[in-house]
Amino acid sequence: MKAANEAFYRAFRDRDVAAMERLWAERAPVACMHPGMTVVVGRAEVLRSWRGLLGHPQAPSLACSHVRVHVLGSSAYVTCLEGNEGQPPKLIATNVFTLEDGRWRLVHHQAGPLSPSSQPTEPEAPSEDPYRFN
Repeated sequence: MKAANEAFYRAFRDRDVAAMERLWAERAPVACMHPGMTVVVGRAEVLRSWRGLLGHPQAPSLACSHVRVHVLGSSAYVTCLEGNEGQPPKLIATNVFTLEDGRWRLVHHQAGPLSPSSQPTEPEAPSEDPYRFN
């Protein structure tokens, strides 16, 4: 599960559209909420939004920190902080996954601004949820 989330951020950093497309579910409904934008619904529209974002010359190079994985049987979600590599995080995000053909696939990504007063002061939390339901 954690590997699927890492693959998402690697595709983002590498601006790898093909890798991003492989990560999103093909049969389950999908949606995405980029910061400051309205919800994007449906695989074709979500992938179109990612092609536009990853193809933009000023697309950020995001790093993910404070990762928490929560597995609920054949579904899972990850909460994390996002920011440009080497800088404090500026966004808070949730990535939702489902098992599809034995692989964790994204069904929802949502990121929004992190308040400056909400910067983490504690060390990064463990990545695996001790309350797994699977």
